[in-house]
Amino acid sequence: MSKHDLCCIGHITHDKVVTPKNTVHMPGGTSFYVSHAIRHLGDIDYALVTAIAEADMAVATDLMNRGVNVTVLPSACSVYFENIYGEDRDNRKQRVLSKADPFTVEQLDGVEARIFHLGALLADDFSPDVVCRLSQKGLVSIDSQGYLREVRDTKVYAVDWKEKEQALQYVHFLKANEHEMKVLTGYSDVSSAARTLYGWGVKEVLITLGSLGSVLYDGTAFHRIPAYKPREIVDATGCGDTYMAGYLSRRAKGADMREAGHFAAALSTLKIERSGPAQATVDDVNRCRDTAEKIESPVT
Repeated sequence: MSKHDLCCIGHITHDKVVTPKNTVHMPGGTSFYVSHAIRHLGDIDYALVTAIAEADMAVATDLMNRGVNVTVLPSACSVYFENIYGEDRDNRKQRVLSKADPFTVEQLDGVEARIFHLGALLADDFSPDVVCRLSQKGLVSIDSQGYLREVRDTKVYAVDWKEKEQALQYVHFLKANEHEMKVLTGYSDVSSAARTLYGWGVKEVLITLGSLGSVLYDGTAFHRIPAYKPREIVDATGCGDTYMAGYLSRRAKGADMREAGHFAAALSTLKIERSGPAQATVDDVNRCRDTAEKIESPVT
């Protein structure tokens, strides 16, 4: 089997979004947003491994028809999120109405890639054994968000990652936002949190700060990456996943951390300017980098 530049492994979700005005059903999840962003960039060998129920196969088939290399593993159910919003959009009630089966070492044994991005949505999606095995074949990337989300009787609870130190020794890239880094490390300042995560084994720590940009740390230097001001804020859903798609795709192409960070930030801005997943080409991203107003992070 050929070795892909980048492989995302994760469940595509079935999302039910309820607002005072209407109810909408849509696909989502890290693997969905990353795959669509990567396919528009179109310049790396990319593959997706997902696990969904037969009833949701149309989403995977659509990606295949658009040229994405997709492997679908069997699962009795898909991950089914219900998000209920009141008049205040910041006040959300979230439930998980069904869970997909976790990924196993045996299922992924034949998957080969230089970089594996694990799109965990829930705390038990990937065991430390899976992370360890994949690290023997390529560089492992993780977004910490899913590991801090536990389901009990359909209700979603914020938790710490119980096996973080066991798993992070095998992780090359780790993304966390300012809230997640505090849960993981106990530190609210970026430098202390990043150094702690690096000390646990992570080689490239990516701390995203929303509209204030991001900070990257490689054990030697902190790289401050500005945010690029969007022309209009339309939809921020999947923005973090889009950032990782941009960052990992450039690292896979040989870009250094700073260059990859700038590309990721610009791609995220283009995603915010539209509904649904990113549809920006490499030229679109470079144009945004060259023309959009930069918002420099005050964080050191």
